[in-house]
Amino acid sequence: MEFEFYSQTDTGRVRTNNEDTVALDESCALAVLADGMGGYAAGEVASGMACEFIKTELGRWLSEAAANASDADVRRAMDICVDNANRAIFSAANSNPTFGGMGTTLVLGVFRSGRLLMGHIGDSRGYRFRAGVLQQVTKDHSLLQEQIDAGMLTREQAQFAANKNLVTRALGVEDMALLETHQHDIQSGDIYLMCSDGLSDMLRDPQIADVMAQHDHLPEMGAALIAAANEAGGRDNIAVVLVRAQGVTEPASRSWWPFKRLGGLG
Repeated sequence: MEFEFYSQTDTGRVRTNNEDTVALDESCALAVLADGMGGYAAGEVASGMACEFIKTELGRWLSEAAANASDADVRRAMDICVDNANRAIFSAANSNPTFGGMGTTLVLGVFRSGRLLMGHIGDSRGYRFRAGVLQQVTKDHSLLQEQIDAGMLTREQAQFAANKNLVTRALGVEDMALLETHQHDIQSGDIYLMCSDGLSDMLRDPQIADVMAQHDHLPEMGAALIAAANEAGGRDNIAVVLVRAQGVTEPASRSWWPFKRLGGLG
C-alpha cells in the first residue's frame, strides 16, 4: 500500500505567531502534528520540539525496524518516543523561565500496509474520510469532551461553550504524559486528516467533509480547508496533514524489537 502526504500550517487571522508545527517522514510513512501553548514563543518551542524529536527518533527506528516489526512493536516505539519528547519539553520548561508552563497537544500517525496506528494527546484530532463520509477517529482530551461524555452538554451546545480550549492532557506540562493510541483499518482511497483545533473549532465536521469532497488533489484540499477556517474567523493557528492511501494491503510481518536503537535505550 502506498501513501500520499501533504501538510500545511497557517497563522490565521488573529494571531501574530504560529504555534502549530507539522513534520512528515514519507520514507517511513510517519506524520506528526502539534499545537503549542504557553505564551508567545514558548508554544512554538514546545510544538517544534515535539515534532522534531518524534520525527527524528521514531522515524529512525521505523526506518531500521519497521519491515520486521509487529504493530505492538510500533506502538511501544511510539510510547517511548513520546515519553522521551515529553521529558525533553518538561525539562526545557523548568530550566528556562522564558519557557515556563509551555506544552503542546499532539497527534501522530504511523501508516502501515492496511492499517494505521494513530496516537494523540490533547485536542488535536484525527479524522478518516472514506467514500464521502468523514469520521473523527480520535477523542479529545478536554474538559469540554468530559462534559459531553457526562451528559452535561450536547455536541450542539458544545459549539458555543466558553471552555473549548481547556485540555486535560498535554505534552511537556508534567513529567509523564499518556499517549492514547488506536489501530484503524485502512482501505484504498481513504484520506486521513490530522488537524489542530484552529480547524476543528472553526468548521463543524459536515463543513470539513464538504470541503474535502470538493477537491481531488491533496494540496488543493489542504489549502481549501485552511481558507475555509480563515473565512469562518481564523481565530487560531491552523495546521492540517492529509494522507491518502492507495493500493492493496499486505500481510503483517513478524515481531522484532531492537531495544538499543531507540533513543539509546537498552
